[in-house]
Amino acid sequence: MSASRQTPSTNNPANTDGSNTSSASSYKRVVAKVGTSLLTGGTGRLNMDIMAALVAQIAKLHAEGKQMLLVSSGAVAAGRHALGITQEDKNTPQRQVLAAVGQSHLMHAYEQLFATHNIPVAQALLSRRDLTDRLGYLNIRNTLEGLLDHGVVPIINENDVVAVEELAGEAFGDNDTLSALVANLVDTDLLIMLGEVEGLYTADPFMDSSACHIPVVEHLTEDDVERLGGPSWGSRGRGGMRTKLEAARLATASGVDVVIAGGYIPKVIEQLVAGKSIGTNFPTSTTRLESRKRWMLSGVSTKGEILVDSGAVRALRDNNRSLLPAGVTSVVGAFERGDIISILDSDRSQLACGISNYGSDDLSAIKGQNSNLISETLGHHYGDEVVHRNNMVIL
Repeated sequence: MSASRQTPSTNNPANTDGSNTSSASSYKRVVAKVGTSLLTGGTGRLNMDIMAALVAQIAKLHAEGKQMLLVSSGAVAAGRHALGITQEDKNTPQRQVLAAVGQSHLMHAYEQLFATHNIPVAQALLSRRDLTDRLGYLNIRNTLEGLLDHGVVPIINENDVVAVEELAGEAFGDNDTLSALVANLVDTDLLIMLGEVEGLYTADPFMDSSACHIPVVEHLTEDDVERLGGPSWGSRGRGGMRTKLEAARLATASGVDVVIAGGYIPKVIEQLVAGKSIGTNFPTSTTRLESRKRWMLSGVSTKGEILVDSGAVRALRDNNRSLLPAGVTSVVGAFERGDIISILDSDRSQLACGISNYGSDDLSAIKGQNSNLISETLGHHYGDEVVHRNNMVIL
């Protein structure tokens, strides 16, 4: 097949050796995406048994030290059930009403289910503009990182109430694209997209009995998305195989392994994180570091420079530390909070580049100071670090 060594198979989605092409030991941070059709079991309301089974798997992995993020659809379906509305309505204002009602029901269900495992959860409602806006990107990343550091499972959904463009047609695709953007945002190791279909097939398995399962896709082209994607709308959700393939292309290009699998398979999330070959695996051909380097070192987005002292050089290069204002000696150029800046040593050799938590004016005011003086000096505080280690590439 044209998609670089795709391997069709008529066998069960799990390979006979039970192994994945990726190393399971590297899966420390995982995004699991669940769609509306899966959560409702094909009905018009949330299926608590299905949700409980998914939560139990995430809870088990959380207890093993994995950092888990859940991208969940289902708010509109929950709202439709709460209001007793049975018909499908593509009207945008009506869907916003359903999402507003249903989101609290969806989160309440998750809160109750995760509480049985003594795991705190947090809600994050995002729209496309949140992730394309410079400051929005930085704030969301820092918030999600902080939640994971505190052992919280973030539950992420698109903000249907305000994101008119998503509901009107430029949709994330029942959160498929959103899950890929989140996976890139927080440097995820593995993205799992769960639905009713147990992976990618050569044709729609519900309509073509001769369709063959494809266990591995090593490279996915735009032509493959067009040819294998099929319709983009399902009976309950807004995603389809096309949006999942588009999301897989986006995530793998960012250094994230992707799997599309059936959500009804027992312990499917646990098995995939353990490296079992289930569904269709899309191994990334690059590392996250390579991806971030290409983006940060492209020069297109670099807005300014800062010079740092020898102590900061050692902290960054030898100890993988964040850059604090105490180590900054000079600020060159004008840049805003959230811009990419170059970090230079005293000889003006480039040491690193990264996303700045402070604009050039603020940084000029706090350079050389201890972090505990930031609020006193500026009257506001965006963090103790000028550039956090997670937003930096050492050269």
